[in-house]
Amino acid sequence: MNVKPDFSKNANQAATAPAFLSVYDMHAYYGESYIVQGVNFNVHEGEILALLGRNGAGKTSTLRSIARIGDPQVTHGEIWLDHQPLHLMQSHEAAQAGLGLVPEDRRIIPGLTVEENLQLAQIMPPIGWSLERLYELFPRLGERRKQEGTTLSGGEQQMLSIARALARDIKVLLLDEPYEGLAPVIVDEIEKTLSHIKEQGMTTVIVEQNAVRALELADRAVILEGGQIVYDGTATEVLADAELRAEYLAI
Repeated sequence: MNVKPDFSKNANQAATAPAFLSVYDMHAYYGESYIVQGVNFNVHEGEILALLGRNGAGKTSTLRSIARIGDPQVTHGEIWLDHQPLHLMQSHEAAQAGLGLVPEDRRIIPGLTVEENLQLAQIMPPIGWSLERLYELFPRLGERRKQEGTTLSGGEQQMLSIARALARDIKVLLLDEPYEGLAPVIVDEIEKTLSHIKEQGMTTVIVEQNAVRALELADRAVILEGGQIVYDGTATEVLADAELRAEYLAI
């Protein structure tokens, strides 16, 4: 039986509860480029963690490494989700273990309706997120259930991508730039939905260039610089520290 090691204390922060998702000494490369350099952090169950940093800091690479996507290549480290060793798994196995990655490009399947995109992802019978519950969470998708997914607006496609991840009854939602290219009113709507998902107990890691919006949503923040963690603490502390934001987030 797999047993998760005790990663409940980071170098930068003592955890107050056992970690649900733990990343320990993770190193990853794109070819010869050393992108993720010994990253350590924890995410507790039901928490929203904002993974922040300037362009090229290693945010998306860290997220893809957790999801076990083939590129970048993880060469060292451990990743544990609810006692399961993700670092020993392929990407499809990590997905089956409960990871749901919503990539920046959304990857809506052409030729399928909204409902068919959801049905293709859905575990049958649904354990937690039935189609009816997903349509309650995303009323716009319910209204457009028979419309081809690729013809939706950008905001609606983002909603569909998130709903499709939830349809697999995941344990952790990984979001890569969910607000990219969206109007502020749509960002507001997606934020409300993510807050509601959190109230249902969902654990979330969000990579977002709009750092202020991500911090306003998140419980905690990890800031990356050059593939290494330079800050691990509460989102409130980052919002209150103008010097920290200016140095590492340019805001």
